[in-house]
Amino acid sequence: MNTEVKLAGVTLKNPVLTASGTFGSGIEFARFTDLNKLGGVVTKGVSVTPWEGNPTPRVMETTGGMLNAIGLQNPGLDVFLERDLPFLEQFNTRKIVNVCGHTTEEYTDAVKRLSESSADILEINISCPNVKAGGITFGTDPKMAEEITKAVKNVAGKKPVFMKLSPNVTDITEIAKAVEAGGADGISLINTLMGMKIDIRRRTFALANRTGGLSGPAIKPVAVRMVYQVAHAVKLPLIGMGGIACADDAIEFLMAGATAISVGTANFRNPGVTAEIVSGIEAFLRDNNIADINEIIGCVK
Repeated sequence: MNTEVKLAGVTLKNPVLTASGTFGSGIEFARFTDLNKLGGVVTKGVSVTPWEGNPTPRVMETTGGMLNAIGLQNPGLDVFLERDLPFLEQFNTRKIVNVCGHTTEEYTDAVKRLSESSADILEINISCPNVKAGGITFGTDPKMAEEITKAVKNVAGKKPVFMKLSPNVTDITEIAKAVEAGGADGISLINTLMGMKIDIRRRTFALANRTGGLSGPAIKPVAVRMVYQVAHAVKLPLIGMGGIACADDAIEFLMAGATAISVGTANFRNPGVTAEIVSGIEAFLRDNNIADINEIIGCVK
């Protein structure tokens, strides 16, 4: 039984990854689950300089998921390269580094340094506001999405570049086609949906930032639909995510057209869920006499 999949020439032992921002850089979860069992670890977003993030409260539980407005807090690239990436090098798993920035220069400066690191794949979070364009999110405008993709690819060296798409757009396939035109090696989708929660007793916003990203099981049907649409709009490998909490959820994304999947919010409820999903996928393949996991990728037309 083969569970190996390939992402832009990078072989994963299985298609199960961790979603950026929900697994730290693996250090925080290593005592709860065996990282060697995973296809790869996607790190929390890293920027070229440290980011403080948003004021608290910035996480709130909702029906079927959670809202977060962390603001991509991270210690910066120097700490990441000195502490986090060397930690992951101890394990037999792929290292996928998520990159964020507020300007094209911030993205390219980070990617240029990471191009010489041990990272296997770079995942570029384009749900960040472009401060030079009046705060417009890089990933909501096709032209900007194509331009940031080209800029990143120009300095990424031999590292495959996967662009992580925002679902907060009218037509997700327009953005997918734009990053494909910009030279992306693959696409990750979806990032969180924009949401809001109001504390009716305090008569104010539950999050200090007012709005936050909605994740968890509540968004899964939207995510599956978008993965299916993008799989039929571009010729790039996809990493699907959004509300995956069990093996059945993961298989649904694979059948919709994703080559690999990332598990996010479920990690907060069950820190060992990723290894359980790996085992669950293997059991599904055995029970259904499927010799190669690639047989089910995109099988639903």
